[in-house]
Amino acid sequence: MGNERPPLHEVRAITFDFGNTLVAATSEALERVVRRTASAVDARSGPFDRSSLLAAWAEERTRQFAEEVPAGREVDVEQRVVRVLARLRGMAPPSDGERWDDAAAAELSEPAERADAVEAYSAAFVAEIPVPPEIGPLLARLSADRTLAILSNWPLAATIDRFVAAAGWDRYLSAVVVSQRVGAIKPDPPIFRATEAALGLPGASILHVGDDWAADVVGAVRAGWRAAYLRDRQAGSPLPSSDRDDAVTADLELDSLADLPAALA
Repeated sequence: MGNERPPLHEVRAITFDFGNTLVAATSEALERVVRRTASAVDARSGPFDRSSLLAAWAEERTRQFAEEVPAGREVDVEQRVVRVLARLRGMAPPSDGERWDDAAAAELSEPAERADAVEAYSAAFVAEIPVPPEIGPLLARLSADRTLAILSNWPLAATIDRFVAAAGWDRYLSAVVVSQRVGAIKPDPPIFRATEAALGLPGASILHVGDDWAADVVGAVRAGWRAAYLRDRQAGSPLPSSDRDDAVTADLELDSLADLPAALA
């Protein structure tokens, strides 16, 4: 992969995390997505008590993060749908410390309705999450002399694809690398290696920008990349996060993505 570390202004590619870096994934915003999804699920598979549906979704999302992220796995939205529908149809959730019998839970729903629920969730995200107006011009400016890509942990790669297309960002991006497609999450090396392969570049020539210390900064540095830390972006978000430590040092620390071009000059 090469050990050369060029001056920061000579990096040839920049990758961006998605949630809480390019797009604000606040609790309020994601609650709008879940409410819209709940309406679609209720119409397709219900009727259900709406408060029970929303509570089950939130609890199962938290359970998945607790089970999968420490093991280096991405969460599965269809699995969440399986568990939510099973609960709404009378199956009790497992006790704390126990795992779901997902095979038994899946018997309480049909593949088609689960697929429709996943599709509804993806469509709801694109419909409900606003496109930050400053990101398009920033990507346009940076893409003039660098290769750009998204490198994200996210349970539905298709959702990022659809959001990027709707926002018009796809014209600036050479790749969209997502944990669901790769089968590994940041900070694990395979997702960084997959990105190097997608871009055709060695890690030392790539700068990764993200808001999560462990996933984005530690992951990038240990993969031999450059790293830029976007500070203070996780407050009010239900997405998994980590505390900063002294394990590595970021090449850049930013309060806003708008500061990136000047920092690279």
